[in-house]
Formats: sequence, structure tokens, C-alpha cells
Amino acid sequence: MPPSSISPCSPDPSFDADVLIVGAGPAGLSLALALAQAGLRATVLEQQSARALAEPAPDGREIALTHPSVATLQRLGSWQRLAPHEIGLLRQAKVHDGPVGAGAGAGMTLHAGGTGCDNLGWIVPNHALRRTAYEVAASTPGVRIIASATVTRVAIAADHAELTYTQAGGADASAQCPRAPLLVAADSRFSATRRQLGIGASMRDFGRTVIVCRLRHELPHGEVAHECFDYARTLAILPLPDDPDSGAHQCSAVVTAGAEQAQALLALSPEEYAASVQRQFGHRLGRMHLVGERHAYPLVAVYAQRFADARCALVGDAAVGMHPVTAHGYNLGLAAVDRLARVLEGARAHGADLGEAALLRRYASAHHRHAWPLYQGTNAIVGLYTDERPLPRLLRQAVLAGSRRLPPLQALIVSQLTGRRPAWPRAASSP
Repeated sequence: MPPSSISPCSPDPSFDADVLIVGAGPAGLSLALALAQAGLRATVLEQQSARALAEPAPDGREIALTHPSVATLQRLGSWQRLAPHEIGLLRQAKVHDGPVGAGAGAGMTLHAGGTGCDNLGWIVPNHALRRTAYEVAASTPGVRIIASATVTRVAIAADHAELTYTQAGGADASAQCPRAPLLVAADSRFSATRRQLGIGASMRDFGRTVIVCRLRHELPHGEVAHECFDYARTLAILPLPDDPDSGAHQCSAVVTAGAEQAQALLALSPEEYAASVQRQFGHRLGRMHLVGERHAYPLVAVYAQRFADARCALVGDAAVGMHPVTAHGYNLGLAAVDRLARVLEGARAHGADLGEAALLRRYASAHHRHAWPLYQGTNAIVGLYTDERPLPRLLRQAVLAGSRRLPPLQALIVSQLTGRRPAWPRAASSP
């Protein structure tokens, strides 16, 4: 716990919030909306400008959403603001050990058969999720968004949490010090707020880089996602809606490689890069053409030492920053939002202090039970499928073979995506 300290400025009397949230990404804004729906008032502080929040630039990332996550976004009202061409269906997911087509039948197929759902989930651009969250939050009573705000200090006192911020371009350049019963950090996996709160985090740097981009291709993808664990690099192909203007088939390609190989891939011309992905995917979708820019991100997974203390809590990547291979990161963030909002709504109904340590520990314990197995399991999968030694190669082949022979194992994975336990996964035809 950070020590309490005397504010270097007077509290802002215009603030009347129950919760201060640092970070206006999808997790922070979704939490603000959930709290407003529960009758609580949230103030969100964000370093980006209001224009950047309202019109976020495409960043190449496509987010795989589970059924529970979509249900949450629908309740918050942001799902309804997505354009039809921004919502892609995910019918099946196939896992390949090695390049596509290498070793016929080697791999695992996941589908929604036996769940009562028509699909495993949806795929939506990250920038669209950010845009729609801001659109709803900016017009919701009980939510106040302060953009272009740099938080320079956070502090915890016995009866409140407070922070100090300055606002670029504001009429008053002096520091402001809002207070509230509770402060929530939602400012990325490298959260400065988490550090100022005295909460450490374990970080696993995989020493690899993710390159994401959109590609046009000749043949339809059948709304099937593919994860190809090649030995030198991994490739994920995510099905996207056809281009609304040209009708061309589209997918997102996610390439994970070591730093040196990633630099070489980024140095390729657009034509050479598309051809490289086309070859690794076994020409399954025909000729490919790059659409827009390639975006590169370092691969670092993060797990906070604790998710809450007295008068403070963590959500989103500030709590758990996942490796993207299992697509759990965004969904885990929304699960944390749901969980924390329910705890705070219950506290409000009973007139309890929103920042009480025992109350927040209920959220932290429940989220840890949910997140820890996913985090460790994902890291284990990544370690197994990026190890080029002979024994791990044999082991991953055994894992995939075992999953094909153990339908309950597949059912467990599918239940995480659909929110429903399959009665018994049935064979699904390949497109």
C-alpha cells in the first residue's frame, strides 16, 4: 500500500464521483458504463485527446469475442453501435501443428456443436470497440470523461482515494486533485497507476514480436479461424467480413516471430509479405494481397501481484495482460468489469463503503480464480508450441492427438467461448 500524503492542491469541488478510473480504453469505459447502469458515478481520466478517443485509428488488431463478452457489450449498449461490416462470425477454429497441409489430419477442430449456439464467437476490430465504447460513455449520465489528462500522482487515504492530474490545452493549467471512495487502474499492462499504487506485477517477455495486418484473398474462408504453430514462427488467420465496397474476401493475419525475423518480415514489400503468408498458409485461400499497414507489437504477458487493495482495484490489462494466442485478453477484461461492477452495485444497495478492503477482496479473489488458470495455461501452450527441440515437438503432437480422442477436453475449451457446456461435441464438416 502506498502511504497517504497531503494533496499538493485542493480537491476539485466540481467532482462528485463514486469511482475514479484511470484509462479510457475499452475496459475503463466499459466499467464506467456498467457503474452508471448500477446508479454509480464514474470519472474517467485519459491521456489521449477527445478526438483520438472518438475517432481511434485502426491499429491492425482484431478481437475475438466470446458469447458472454458480446452479452456484456449488448447490455452496455456499445455492441449496437458497431457497423455490420465490423462484425465477423467465427464458426470454427482449427489448430495445426506445423504449416497447413503438413501432416494430414494433424490438428484439432473446435466448433459450437452441442452448445445450442450457431457459432463460437465473433471478430471485431479493436478500434471499432474503442470507438463505440466512447460513443456510449460520452453520452451516458453519470459518466464524466476527462481527456488529455496526465495523471502525475495517486494516493490512498483512510477515507478516500485521490489523484493529481494536469490537462493539456485546458483553460486552467493548474493541477487538479479529484477524490472518490475508490480508484481503478485501467491504463494498460504497463500501468503507471498500478506502480504508483505500490502493486507489482510479474512480466514474461517472450522475446517475440506480433505482426498484424489485413489481407484480401481469392477463396472464401468459411468463417473459420486457423492457428498454425510452425517451428520458426506462428501464424493465425482470422476470418473477417467481406469488404463492404468491393466484396473481396478478407482475413486478418497474425504472425509471431523472433525479433530478428520480425524485422526482416517488416522490411519486405507488401507483395512479398503477402506471398510469405500465402506460402505459410499452404495457399489455402488462394492469392493474397496486403490491405493497409502492418502493425508490430512486442509480446509481453503481465499478471499483477494483486487485483485490489483498500480503495483501489485493477481491471483489464492493468490486472492481466495475456498473450494473444488464445484470444482471452479482451474477454478476460470484460469479465473483470462485470465482476467488479456487480460487487460495487451490491455494496451500494447495502450502503457499504465502495473502497472497503474486504469488499474489494471478493472481486480480487473471484477474478484471480478465473484468470490464473487461463494465464498459466496460455503461457504453457506458447512455451510448448514455440520450442523447436525434438521432445517438445513430439509432446505437442501428442497433445493435439489426445484432444481429438478426448471430446470433453474440446468441450471445456468451447464452453469458455460460448458460455455453454456442450452436451458432447459432434463432428463438424470442414469447409
